[in-house]
Parts: sequence; structure tokens; C-alpha cells
Amino acid sequence: MSNVLNFTSVDKSFGGLRVIDNVSFNVKKDSRTALIGPNGAGKTTIFNLLSGIYEVDKGSIILDKNDITNIPARKRINMGMSRSFQNIRLMPHLSTLENVMLGQHHLANSTKENFFPLGLIKRNKWAARAEQALINAGLETYPGQVVSELPYGIQKRIEVVRALVSNPKLLLLDEPAAGLNSTETKELQTLLENVSTTGTTLFVVEHDMNFVRNLCQHVVVLNFGKKIFEGTPDEVAKDPQVLEAYLGGNDDNAP
Repeated sequence: MSNVLNFTSVDKSFGGLRVIDNVSFNVKKDSRTALIGPNGAGKTTIFNLLSGIYEVDKGSIILDKNDITNIPARKRINMGMSRSFQNIRLMPHLSTLENVMLGQHHLANSTKENFFPLGLIKRNKWAARAEQALINAGLETYPGQVVSELPYGIQKRIEVVRALVSNPKLLLLDEPAAGLNSTETKELQTLLENVSTTGTTLFVVEHDMNFVRNLCQHVVVLNFGKKIFEGTPDEVAKDPQVLEAYLGGNDDNAP
């Protein structure tokens, strides 16, 4: 199986502090991969390097055989990368449908199309695409509702759908299960399992190890900005470095 992402020998420092230290890993196409580690390990920094929010000091990032190391953030979505955020970034005053339509904004080919998510042009291809994406995600009952009035778990799934309508090759998910109850977590897991069958590769930062174990096939582990292990969830759960760094050496809390 070929790789959709090659993250190779990457360094990143802020001032005199190196927060990512010669980190390398690959993400296989059509896989579900997790990035884990204790708080401050550098997980979100890696996501910000991938999405172009931060610049790489050294190393390279290859997305589906295209070097995106120095590509501006705004252009990476056109190259097949999309992401969700730990803290929900939906537009609270807009409807579910309008929020999902915003995920297609990079597809605008004319000034007219920029107004599609504002509801000024009722029947358009973006709306049809967004409606179908909501149906596929089991959220077809919420298109007209203002998102701020919906339960938190539904909002998290809507954010995933918004990221999906850009048709990404690689979807970055920053703690998608954070704040969800067990039922909402299971619904999210089902959605992501379905997504992964459609040709979208998932790369997930997550603290909920049960969620990681149930969803992901491969895990990369960071500690103090360095990769300390990678393997299957079962292999990660047994590795002494992971148990010491991520779990304090307590087997009872093993992932």
C-alpha cells in the first residue's frame, strides 16, 4: 500500500526551544492512523505544520507524491488536505447546511459562487453536495437548524462533514472525540469508519485511547517533540517507552 503522507526529518523550534525534533513517519493511503502522546508532546504542532499554519524549519512534507513543505496553507486544501479542530470552529449563527457549504469555498470559480453559503441563491450545486454529505453522515434531519442550537456531539460531526465536502485525500482530525459522551463517541466512530471506506485517509490526534484502539490501525507516539514508537494499537499498549512516557509506567492505564 502506498503512502498518502511522508513526514520526513522535520524540525520546528520557537525561539530557542525545539518542539519537533527530527520526526519522521508515513501515513498509508486509505488507513486510519493516530498520533498520540502526553500534553505538550508536539501533536498539535505537527498538525499545524501539516496544514501550513507553521513553517517547517527543516525536513519535508509530501502529500500524495507532491511536496507541500513550502506551499501556503490556503492552497493545501486544493491539494487534498483538510482538517477539523479540537475546539469547534463552526459559524454559530449559520445553519447546518450553510456551515457545510462553507467547506467548499475553495471551489469557487466566480464571484457568484462565493455567495452560495449565504443563502442568497437557494438552489445551487454546493447546497446539493452539502445536503448529500449530511445524508451520508446520518445528519439529514438538521439542515435548516442554526448550529448553535444543536447538541455538542452533533456539532462535532457537522464539523467533520464540513471538512469532508472538500473531497480530501487526507483528513486531519484534532481530538474529534473530545467532550463527547459514550453514545456520541460511538456515532462519531461509525461515521469515520464509513468515511475511510470512501478513499479518504484519516490521521487523528486523540487522547481517548479506547477511541484510538477501536478506530485506528496504526499509531505514532510522540514525547517531548520526538517520535518514540509506532505500531499497531496493541503493540503501543505493550511498549515500555510508551508506558513510561505517556502513561507514567502504569499498566492499568495502558491504551
